Amino acid sequence: MNNEILSAEVKSAYDDFYLGRDVQWRMLGAKYKARNIMDVCMGHEFKKILEVGAGDGSILQHLDVMNAFPEMHALEISESGVDQINSRKLKNLKSVNVFDGYHIPFADNEFDLVILAHVLEHVEFERMLLREIKRVSKYVIIEVPCDYRYGVDKRMKHFLNYGHINMYTPTSVRFLVQSEGFEVLADKVSMIQPEVTKFNIFINQGKAKNLLSSLRIEAEYFLKKLIIYLSGQKRKESFANAYTLFLRKNGDLDIFNH
Repeated sequence: MNNEILSAEVKSAYDDFYLGRDVQWRMLGAKYKARNIMDVCMGHEFKKILEVGAGDGSILQHLDVMNAFPEMHALEISESGVDQINSRKLKNLKSVNVFDGYHIPFADNEFDLVILAHVLEHVEFERMLLREIKRVSKYVIIEVPCDYRYGVDKRMKHFLNYGHINMYTPTSVRFLVQSEGFEVLADKVSMIQPEVTKFNIFINQGKAKNLLSSLRIEAEYFLKKLIIYLSGQKRKESFANAYTLFLRKNGDLDIFNH
């Protein structure tokens, strides 16, 4: 695989991305991402796992505190991310390395589980990365944000500012992974928790905090939960802010053979 395939513009955009900023925000989001990971693979045990695109190690830190996996490894394209991960001194983390975004420097089937959490939306060549992940893993967990909505093209600047160059719905990401030869063993749709919404509004956006606004956030969340409870899967997925899949590899891309 061409080790230069990661665009120079993309690589440079992430080089200094994790230089000590937004630490609390990422740790808060990572708390729920780690929970989703554990929920979808409940009942399975994995010894050796790899997180691809591990960012600053926020998810790994939560998994380390849970003592979820005895041997963890990490890959990240950003030097600043790797520095942040190393600074955490995680007891179960055995290696962390910079990689080119596509070529995973490990042997076939080396890992019991590979985690790809909120990475695929940043990737220029999704299928290339998925095939490499499938090569080194036995099972895979993928989580993506559900950004795709009507009128999303009018918010391009917002999403590009977050590095999101791909948009997904639960249906579209299922099609993507199944067409690449993965079998969906379990999945989970999740909404942004009130705790996260409050942090974003009152801390990130700096809006004034008061009891009424806090209660409104709580009420909107529980109203959506009620609607989901009373409705079917389609409605449930339409409210999703994130979608988590637990996958097993089950073949390769197979077209024009049916």
